Amino acid sequence: MSALLLTEIDHVAIAVNDLEAAIAWYQEVFGATVDHRERVDSDGVEEALLKVADSYVQLLTPTRDDSPVAKYLANKGEGLHHIGYRVDDCAVALQAVKDAGGRVIDDAPRPGSRGTTVAFVHPKTSFGTLIELVQE
Repeated sequence: MSALLLTEIDHVAIAVNDLEAAIAWYQEVFGATVDHRERVDSDGVEEALLKVADSYVQLLTPTRDDSPVAKYLANKGEGLHHIGYRVDDCAVALQAVKDAGGRVIDDAPRPGSRGTTVAFVHPKTSFGTLIELVQE
C-alpha cells in the first residue's frame, strides 16, 4: 500500500453560467459567504470560494469562450466540474499518478489561486472525475 498523499478535500468545484446568481443562491439558501474571489486568467475563469468547515465550494464561471470551463458548460451544462484534494507536495502526488500510469493534464505543478500550487489529473485516469491536486 502506498503512503497516503491526500490530506483533505480542498474544494468541490461547480461550473456555473452566472457567478453572481450562484453566489446569491448559496448566500440566501445556506448563509454561505465568499471567503475568496479571484480571476485566474491563465485558466480563463473567475472563481468564488465559499468556506465550508476547512474546505470550500468553488463556484467557477468562464471569462473567455475557449476556456476549459466554457467548453464544459457548453457540453454538459452547469454542475460538478472537479474535486480538489489537498496534498503536502504537489510534485510528489503528481509523480505518483504518473508512476501508476495515469494521465495528467499538467506535466508539472503550476501556480493556482490563493497562492497555491496545483496540477490536474485527467478524468480518464480517475474514474470520470477531474482531480486537482492542491498544495497550500
